[in-house]
Amino acid sequence: MSQRVVQHSRLCGVNFWHPLLFGLDWMDPQWLLDHYGTAFFWVSLAIVVVECGLFFPILPGESLLFAIGLFVASGALEITGRGEVVDIVVVLLSFITAALLGNVMGYEIGRKLGPPILRHEGRIIKKEYFVKSHEFFEKHGAPALIIGRFVPIVRTFVTVIAGVSEMTRTKFVTYSAVGAVLWVSSVTLAGYFLGTAFPWLGDKIDIVIILIVALSLVPVAIEWLRHRRENQANS
Repeated sequence: MSQRVVQHSRLCGVNFWHPLLFGLDWMDPQWLLDHYGTAFFWVSLAIVVVECGLFFPILPGESLLFAIGLFVASGALEITGRGEVVDIVVVLLSFITAALLGNVMGYEIGRKLGPPILRHEGRIIKKEYFVKSHEFFEKHGAPALIIGRFVPIVRTFVTVIAGVSEMTRTKFVTYSAVGAVLWVSSVTLAGYFLGTAFPWLGDKIDIVIILIVALSLVPVAIEWLRHRRENQANS
């Protein structure tokens, strides 16, 4: 790992931006890279699997994928030792597989547990997450598995809803695979190509991550405003 990257994160990135990340270390890809070193790649794959269907939505999604692309472009993350092009291809294939695996696991859980899971209320797995995801799924149908990839929280629970709804496995895997390819490729390659074109972004990774997090929350804000207007119109 680049000594420059480690020194940069210690000096200014992590501590300054932690209030905006609610103090959660695992929400900061730079912290993950510094903390896990060569194991960062495998830890990131595990995070994507969990976020894409295993009931834990408070994890870095777009910010992690974008940062990985940026890390590969800057040389901060080396996977195969055969150059950036090979590394980014390995990253894309690996994370598409991880995203699809998480989806399938969430789908099978929903299919096995059925409707009762939608009534679950917990500290992390809240009933409202299932309700909102169910509404999203009912509105968009199977394409929700593609659109929902780009919506935090919905991304985690919509696969479970598909399982509860007993969508056929073939249809589910098809739409989930398309969603995984579009999500991972678009976000990761954006980080990679921007990092290649503007190498100085590596020195501003803390700011970039906050911007990505903010952008990823835009769909959530739009959905919240839509529901608020509908409730006001019905009251």
